[in-house]
Amino acid sequence: MKVAYVSGNREQLPDPVVPIGLLYVIANTPDRHDKHLIDLCFADDPFNTLESSLNELSPDVVAISMRNIQNNDYSGLSDNIDYYAELVRRARDASGAPVVIGGSGFSVMPEELMERIRPDYGLSGEGEVAFPQLLEVLEGSRQVDTVGALYRFEDDKLLAIPRPPQFIDLNRVIPPDRQQANHRYFADYGIDAIQTKRGCPLRCEYCTYPIIEGRLGRTRDPEEVVDEMFASLEACPDIKHFFIVDSVFNLPKTHAKNVCRELIKRNWEVPWTCYANPLGFDQEFADLAKAAGCAGMEVGSDSGVDSVLERLKKGFTTEHIRKMHDICVTAGIPDCHTLIIGTEGETLDDVQQSLDFLADLDPFSAIIMIWIDDYETMDPAYRAERVSLRKDIEALLRKNQDKFPTWCVPALQINFDEKLFSALRRAGFHGPLWQHVQK
Repeated sequence: MKVAYVSGNREQLPDPVVPIGLLYVIANTPDRHDKHLIDLCFADDPFNTLESSLNELSPDVVAISMRNIQNNDYSGLSDNIDYYAELVRRARDASGAPVVIGGSGFSVMPEELMERIRPDYGLSGEGEVAFPQLLEVLEGSRQVDTVGALYRFEDDKLLAIPRPPQFIDLNRVIPPDRQQANHRYFADYGIDAIQTKRGCPLRCEYCTYPIIEGRLGRTRDPEEVVDEMFASLEACPDIKHFFIVDSVFNLPKTHAKNVCRELIKRNWEVPWTCYANPLGFDQEFADLAKAAGCAGMEVGSDSGVDSVLERLKKGFTTEHIRKMHDICVTAGIPDCHTLIIGTEGETLDDVQQSLDFLADLDPFSAIIMIWIDDYETMDPAYRAERVSLRKDIEALLRKNQDKFPTWCVPALQINFDEKLFSALRRAGFHGPLWQHVQK
């Protein structure tokens, strides 16, 4: 079958993100299919670009990847649901082919999004196995009820097939071909993504990673991870930085240490950044990461108030955060702590305490984000309530602005705007831009 894979994501702040998930699905779709990627990230008019591309291709299937429900640059409240609904409508009008939607954003609330966006099919969770199976259904060689986590309408009634009990074995997944991606990701921004594992056993109250990837951690062979990194460099020499996109790289810590050891063994030289967690964070891992080329760690500290951390089920305390910061300082690794303020049950006093804690911690950098619940997109009254709270929090942030001259506060456009980022890129800086704001 001729398949058009559509990457709908258009967010470019702080950087455009390589559609690594969709590239994985493409790589794991059998080569007997005729596969074409349509990336709308840099399109001036995404709808016209989609229509013209589909008119030219005349595909048998259109597969649209939905990365986020909300505008994930954290600078304000704008959801993407109407945009993806229009992509589905335009795709159906332009090609007449069945439209399938999937991706991390869709997987968070598949039933609600099926009703709102109205594709022909939806796939929740991992697509490397399920999407090729759906193609077999469309070819007539497989029964539709054998495809796990598949959503479809029958007589206008939404039907859902449960997810299979087992997630896929990552060591049997074919790695993606970066040459299929738009070269601007690497030439203009210099960042590639790498995944060393999937699944997260943590119980953070708000997090969607376990919904998307499951709670069972599934690791890749460190040699295969590093093989993929070297292959990416060979295919795209403009890559200047890697971001490890695991939900938390240092858990399980044995796996993370082994990846670092493999990088050291093979004389890896390109800097990389990762998400890290105060749990299980020790000096040995930090020293190995530094020796392996780690240029920074983004820490989901979330709050500087122990009662809020407990309510969010983070599993660590402010003392764990302080210990991790001290270890990073000793190892010479810049640490960027992310606060997510205004979560359910959080007061303005809690927010103030978090700001004071972070100022006292004095990390290399920090990103302060105001919580936006995906379900606000479905409930106007809830959204209005949350918007009111966010306005109060923004006022409090402005009052405390002198405490964080080099921190990033997207909602207030503090050290977070296209002009600043463009200037840093022109100056030759690569990687997450919080690492360079002080410069």
